Amino acid sequence: MSPRPLPMPQRWPQALANALLPTLLSTLLPSCCALCAMGCEGVVCAACQAQFVAPRGARCRRCANPMAAAEERWECGACQSRQPAYDATVAAVDYEAPLDQLVLELKFGGVLALAPWFGSMMGDAVRARDDFELPNILCPVPLGPGRLVERGFNQALEIARPLSRRLGIPLKAALAIRPLDTAAQSSVAPEQRRRNLRNAFIVAPDALALVRGQHIGVIDDVMTSGATVHELAATFKRFGAARVSNFVFARTPPH
Repeated sequence: MSPRPLPMPQRWPQALANALLPTLLSTLLPSCCALCAMGCEGVVCAACQAQFVAPRGARCRRCANPMAAAEERWECGACQSRQPAYDATVAAVDYEAPLDQLVLELKFGGVLALAPWFGSMMGDAVRARDDFELPNILCPVPLGPGRLVERGFNQALEIARPLSRRLGIPLKAALAIRPLDTAAQSSVAPEQRRRNLRNAFIVAPDALALVRGQHIGVIDDVMTSGATVHELAATFKRFGAARVSNFVFARTPPH
């Protein structure tokens, strides 16, 4: 008597579970918009996203500050008079209400669920720049050891992870090191911010080969004076980087 054939595994229950799980989770754990508190599937509802993450006017390609549309082909006057070490900046939004509160919730409130949405909006902003040259590698702005222990996470790294996946660019979290804690930039007068960060960063000794001749993308949550990304870009270029571009969620408009 020939042996009975083994029954084929029944895969349809697993497929059904995969199809029903998102609906079940949204029913049991409903989500609401981080801005208007209305029910939505994501972190920010489509209406708020359309209202507050709308396309913006002309920007300086180096520092992402606003400028007249007729002058967009050139860099802004500030970048021409005091050229920063970085070569380009892409910002998803302006640092203003109500989006500024989301930045504070991530940075100081530990609402890490906001980081993937930040990364998604930054990825959309990059994709909207048809002529933008993508970097070879991404690096989050590192925190000093004391600040990292105090906060428990690096918000730039949390944003960089989803952005790396969205753009398909490798992420090297420890490409740069911040060996000492410096005074918070928000506590330093604008004209002193570059001095506050002088020699604040070093390239990790085992990462030197990853820097030489490369185009590096620097990730941060907010860019205000640009002193932090300037110093980090200057550090990378001292060690042979060919180009440095900034990717930030929010850009503080000039006052």
